Formats: sequence, C-alpha cells, structure tokens
Amino acid sequence: MKFLLSSLLALILLSGCSEPQTGAIEPHWDRDTCERCRMVLSDRFHSAQIRFTDEKNKSRVRMFDDIGCAIIWLEDKPWRDSESTEIWVNDHRNGDWIDARRAFYVTGHNTSMEYGLGAQTEPSGETMNFSAAKQFIFAKEQRSNRHTGHQPKEALINSAVRGGVLSLTKGSNHER
Repeated sequence: MKFLLSSLLALILLSGCSEPQTGAIEPHWDRDTCERCRMVLSDRFHSAQIRFTDEKNKSRVRMFDDIGCAIIWLEDKPWRDSESTEIWVNDHRNGDWIDARRAFYVTGHNTSMEYGLGAQTEPSGETMNFSAAKQFIFAKEQRSNRHTGHQPKEALINSAVRGGVLSLTKGSNHER
C-alpha cells in the first residue's frame, strides 16, 4: 500500500512538471534557436512559436525568431490548418504571447529576419489581419530570398558563378 501511494504521489508530481498541451511556452531566451533559420531567439517583442500535434499524438512546440520564419516553415506541413495547431506571436508593445491568427499586424518594425511585422491585439491605424500578414510575408520572401538555404539549388549555383565563387567547366550540368 505504501508503495502504491508513493508511486501515485510521484506520478502527480511528474505530471505537474510536464509541459502544457496548449498555449504558448516561455522560450529560453538567448539559448533557444529558430526552427527555420537557426538564429538565437533574443527579441522578446517579435518572436513566434507553433504548437502542433505530431504523428504520435504528442504536443510539440517549435520556436521562431520572427513571425515570417514561422509562417514559411508552417506552409508545407500537413497539419498547418488543423484546429489543434496553434500559432503564437509576441505583442510588439509588451512582449505578451498572443494568438497569431487573431492578432493585427503593423509594418515598419525592425525584426530579426527583416519581415518587419509587429503583432498586437487590436486594430489601429493601418493594420492587417493574419491572412494579409501571411500574403505580406510570402511576397517579401519571394522578393528577397533572405534564407539562401531555402533558395532553389539552381539559384544558388547561378549566384555562386556570377560572384566568381564557383567556376563551371563545359560539359557540366550548369554551363556558363
């Protein structure tokens, strides 16, 4: 009986220490890295996180240094539109975590990956909703290709050739 009570108490204590299954969690600032670009999360007013359910039905959280990285990373995930997938972003005014799908976005912010969006809980002046913010992010990404690791292989090779970093000889797959 004593063993059963000890086991039950240990189980209760361990469950109290486990990560919640919903909502935002506090990052380990200046230690956690962005899932997409691998930069360290240090901006407490423009970071984002995505909570999703994996194939083993376990809740997972991925951190991002900019809402732009989060939206682009999420785009090809099969569960991106699932009701259980949560997207959280910092309110640019106070750092609180807010629901990214319900947030309003303003441009002109200095953000880690230069997508330039600040999120807030209510509209003011010229704000955009989540759908418009996604379009803004994809348009900016297409124009700038800031993440060279996400550029098509052909674009990287052509850029290296133009910059004199790579020399291709006749007969290769990528002739000058």
